[in-house]
Amino acid sequence: MHEHVFSAGRKRPKISKNQNRAIFLYHRTGFIVVCAALWSSLFSANAGTVGAFSFENVSELAKKAADETFRAPPSIPDFLKTISYNDYRDIRFDVKQTLWRERGNFQLQLIHPGFVYGNAVRLNTIEEGAVKRINFNPNLFTYGRNKFAEKIPDDLGFAGFRIAYPLNQKEEFNHVAVFAGASYFRAVAKGEVFGISGRGLAIDTALPSGEEFPLFTEFWLERPAVAAREMRFYALLDSAGVTGAYAFTLQPGDPTRLSVRARLFMRKTVKELGVAPLTSMFFYGEEKSRPAGEWRPEVHDSDGLLMQSAANEWLWRPLGNPEKLRVSYFDFDSPRGFGLLQRDRSFQDYEDLETRHELRPNAWVIPTGHWGRGFVKLVEIPSSQETNDNVVAYWMPRSAPVPGKPMELNYQVRFDSKEPAEATRARATATRLGNGDKEDWQRIVVDFEGAKIRALSDSAPVKAVIGVGPEAQLVQQAVIRNAVTGGWRLAFQIKRARGKPSELRAYLQNGKDILTETWCYQLEP
Repeated sequence: MHEHVFSAGRKRPKISKNQNRAIFLYHRTGFIVVCAALWSSLFSANAGTVGAFSFENVSELAKKAADETFRAPPSIPDFLKTISYNDYRDIRFDVKQTLWRERGNFQLQLIHPGFVYGNAVRLNTIEEGAVKRINFNPNLFTYGRNKFAEKIPDDLGFAGFRIAYPLNQKEEFNHVAVFAGASYFRAVAKGEVFGISGRGLAIDTALPSGEEFPLFTEFWLERPAVAAREMRFYALLDSAGVTGAYAFTLQPGDPTRLSVRARLFMRKTVKELGVAPLTSMFFYGEEKSRPAGEWRPEVHDSDGLLMQSAANEWLWRPLGNPEKLRVSYFDFDSPRGFGLLQRDRSFQDYEDLETRHELRPNAWVIPTGHWGRGFVKLVEIPSSQETNDNVVAYWMPRSAPVPGKPMELNYQVRFDSKEPAEATRARATATRLGNGDKEDWQRIVVDFEGAKIRALSDSAPVKAVIGVGPEAQLVQQAVIRNAVTGGWRLAFQIKRARGKPSELRAYLQNGKDILTETWCYQLEP
């Protein structure tokens, strides 16, 4: 029996003075094999909580809190907030005290506050209808070389929790999901390593007024039956602008699915409400030359935003690391799906034995019901290092909800390494930029691959439909068979717009038959 933990700090890079300066770091962890014993003294019964606890109980708490003034949760001691990353890594949960390890497919491990986790959350279990508080105890953790163990308060609380499940092999329990920090969570499917994060909610992201980070302040974790293949839990969300009740159902596997039900109560009207937010990292890829001194071909956890419209149009937007803050809005009437994907799946794309970017999961959001008019918003933040989470994507309703009118949301987040099964058209697999034939020209090369276009003959009359926006001018184009991959390559040149970004769009067709998804790109001035 052994334990292996890989961790790395992540933060949101700084944004310019007139933009949001909120910084969020998170603790990444890899797979962990656990075999442990549970202390019954962890639990205490909560008065008045015996019975069928449900989403409606959490909803009542959220509704009541919305009528009251927001009070920030108690902060942890300063000495824990200022410890280094390496000192925090030395604080380990004692896996011998893993909850629920004596039976069943799900196990629960606890996360210590400190470093980037400046606030504690309350954790409860639900067993046979009874809610029991999980009490903090310093003896649940080992502190390694740290000298402050005796200063840890007995009522400190937890930063969050990890859920373990026999994901890869029958007899091994691997971390499959982590909930810790603000309203952040991560999950993996079989054979993957942690990367992209989801969030409960995003408020006013990348606006001059600054971003508001709602917090999950309390969780209720329902103990699954012995043979269960899914786990249900609830969360209470709170912030200055909104409260919310959340119900999660986790189904580990390939893919791992996280179903989300949320009911939001506004304390005030916010400028932008971000639903089903996803957060990832893009440092550099194949579209530009790699930064000086970097030896790896590419470094990113996700390389594109994929979107599916109600009319079944598929749009692919490659990610970038811009020189200035870049915000894009994609107009939809009730999207059928959107997500941040990692399409480069070869080890040779990265050549990194430690980070294994080719094993990072996609996160695909599938709305339930009619979400109405709104936007998929993409925020790309300049970053000088790979430890920054600099990409955010979410759904933004055209009109934010108002106080006194609850907002209901239902969706699923699917974590895996595959494309959405519904995406049957050929996909854009690489975007490369280069100098054009003249000084003010830009060359763009896009590779498309897929079974349908691979089956076409070399002489098929495949053509490109290209849009370059009102400011730029299309000056040359060619579509040719890629003899190496079997796909098709689009190469075109534009005369750039002076001082303005150019919005580019392209897809391939054979006669009236649309062969590919729509590739879209914002070319910086």
